[in-house]
Amino acid sequence: MQYRSVWFLAAMAVLGPAALVFAGESPSGPAGERSQRIVFSSNRAGPWRIWCIGPDGSGLRQLSSDAGTEHDVDPAFSPDGKSILFTSTRGGTTGIWRMPRDGGPAERVCDGDQAEWSPDGGQIVFRRQEKILVRQLAGGAERQISPKGWPHCSGPAWSPDGKRIALACRWDAGNALFLVPAGGGEPTKLYDRKPACEPHWSLDAMRLVYETETNICIIGADGKKNRTVTYFGGVQRYGRFSPDGKSIVYCQGASERGPWELYIIPTQGGAPRQLTEGASDMNPDWK
Repeated sequence: MQYRSVWFLAAMAVLGPAALVFAGESPSGPAGERSQRIVFSSNRAGPWRIWCIGPDGSGLRQLSSDAGTEHDVDPAFSPDGKSILFTSTRGGTTGIWRMPRDGGPAERVCDGDQAEWSPDGGQIVFRRQEKILVRQLAGGAERQISPKGWPHCSGPAWSPDGKRIALACRWDAGNALFLVPAGGGEPTKLYDRKPACEPHWSLDAMRLVYETETNICIIGADGKKNRTVTYFGGVQRYGRFSPDGKSIVYCQGASERGPWELYIIPTQGGAPRQLTEGASDMNPDWK
């Protein structure tokens, strides 16, 4: 299994043709969808940077910039949609940064990566040295929520109701998904039948989307009704629900080495719609 990292080594393999519709070839969605935005990381301009695009394929543009060769990845919208967290190697150290929704000056928050917001926007959950921590944005107080002694924790995601944090943990036997009380406490195993990581919540906190070694899947927050959403060739990664929960955006590559492109698929399954092409595009978030 791969985990999110600030070092994406995109291979020069070519993604084979597929019977998919490009987003730009379909009619624009309803007004609500046209006002939404998908933010993602891409190497289409050289080093990895943060970009955005509309769910209908319009409005592609770069948001983050830097004069050097540092990389910006792992974007995540704040709950109010006004800010974006991302991971960057700026300054030679992997850290969590924050910038306005439309781009602009970025400020460093702390060391770490894979950061996501609390529902009230006042805290973040993130990874540092393979442990999962929570940080107060005002004041900087931190606490560890992954159990002591657990190895290789990753991919934390705060539930929209604020009660739980989903995360993945990797042992020699494989990867598993867990739910941990946001205030701390004993974790509950969510899924371990196949290697799994990258859990992300639906807005109603009833479901999570996650990835296995090759596919995007959905599972109930109670561990029931687990099902695979993508059955296609290649590798699918980094699934995120749309704001209304009816669709999932994800990236697909010919292999684990990429190159990666973004797709949108109905949550109930069906034909995916290709959103980007011509570069490696990963780590989408939808607001």
